[in-house]
Amino acid sequence: MDPRFLWEASTLVLPVLVAITLHEAAHGWVAWKLGDDTAYQLGRVTFNPIRHIDPFGTLLLPAMLLLLSHGQAMLGYAKPVPVNFLKLHNVRRDMVLVAAAGPGINIAIACAAAFLTRLFPADPSPAAVWGLANLFNAVDMNLIIALFNLLPLPPLDGGRIAVGLLPPDLARPLARVEPYGMFLILGIVFVLPLLGNALGVHIGLIEWLVLGPADWLSRIIFAVLGPS
Repeated sequence: MDPRFLWEASTLVLPVLVAITLHEAAHGWVAWKLGDDTAYQLGRVTFNPIRHIDPFGTLLLPAMLLLLSHGQAMLGYAKPVPVNFLKLHNVRRDMVLVAAAGPGINIAIACAAAFLTRLFPADPSPAAVWGLANLFNAVDMNLIIALFNLLPLPPLDGGRIAVGLLPPDLARPLARVEPYGMFLILGIVFVLPLLGNALGVHIGLIEWLVLGPADWLSRIIFAVLGPS
């Protein structure tokens, strides 16, 4: 196997694992503090990634994307943290806070990773180059995960935020989409691009809604927090 592929893959695994682990742990922690201890009782309010691993989303999907992109891209997800919204102190408000916690921690990690790049010398050693690559990928992957999850489509966090913020007459129809949301997400991520390629048309919703804005945010974060 190409050594460069292995090197690039190794700089993506840790950032993605940390990103999805803290994303789910943040959901559970905020829910616990707002009255629902379901995730806490199940041991999901933890930084132990083993507790959050989903066989497909954490292992198989990232591996497939790594191979298909020749080590250039990896994205995955962890087991969703169970939340009993009826236990929350204020269901509509707290549902928004619980949902926002995951993307919020990802944006915080991205900012911290950008700031940590300041600590590296201008002429880093090979080990430091590997560490820097992890930090740069941490910024990109956390922003991508945050923005993807903020898409206003249940069961993504953005969908639940929208359900909590919209008037009831609009929130109820959106909430009813949740059982079918994963199929819609798979269609947006995989089916539409394939269909577009077959028709000779570029249909890049993820590129337009997630990857482009993530790149823009990354540039702003590095301009403010990165090396001067």
